[in-house]
Amino acid sequence: MSVLEMMSNKPASFTGRITLVTGGGSGIGRAVALGFAREGATVIVAGRGHGPLEETVKLIEAEGGRAEAITVDVTDTADVASLVQRIVDRHGRLDIAVNNAGTFTFGEVADLPESEWTRVFEVNTTGVFLAMKHQIAAMRQAGGGVIVNVSSNIGAHKRIPGLGAYAASKAAVTALSRTAALECVGDGIRVNTVSPGPHDTPMSLHPGESVAERAVRMKEQNPAGRVGSLDEITSAVLWLASDGAGFAVGQDLVLDGGASA
Repeated sequence: MSVLEMMSNKPASFTGRITLVTGGGSGIGRAVALGFAREGATVIVAGRGHGPLEETVKLIEAEGGRAEAITVDVTDTADVASLVQRIVDRHGRLDIAVNNAGTFTFGEVADLPESEWTRVFEVNTTGVFLAMKHQIAAMRQAGGGVIVNVSSNIGAHKRIPGLGAYAASKAAVTALSRTAALECVGDGIRVNTVSPGPHDTPMSLHPGESVAERAVRMKEQNPAGRVGSLDEITSAVLWLASDGAGFAVGQDLVLDGGASA
């Protein structure tokens, strides 16, 4: 049973909602974009790679949905501002934003190159800051909206040696999101976060590891005995964005099968 089914007697409907998903060219971002489109939203998928974004659009359109691909560098404030303005000019408003674009690095603190630290923070933390900065401005003009930021269970909830930069960047996303939630709720804008653990994406595979080998490892490492499915995280994001979650403000929904419990 999905989170949406558990939280509501009927599936959330986003018919007519204008929805932006960053990092929408693959993995969680693609799955979330498809989920919103299946519920009737018009979806704008954004990211650096035009080819993967167009593939997401084709998948949505093949199911009868409406989507558009726009390339963006989330670390460039002018680029992000242009993205949001383009959406507002074309559709009149921005109702929902899912800030999912992110990157990963591995290295112990004493050995991590400073350039890697900077790169991870620019994408994972500054990228979310810039996205919210411009999204909130547009949503305030429209009278409200919803933002869901994708963080990680590694950060505010769990630490792993070798992932210090990633953990710090994602913990910052959680803190930033909660602060913005308090600042914006009076304007009719809800900000929440989801923090996935290992899900069925390439990021959860160790170098050279097969899906079957990952399954064996997860049986030993994760209390739930498996990775999460993309449907499960999509359901959680859609619920947080739905009217049924109207009293959820500044929350960080951890989806990791009990790994950080």
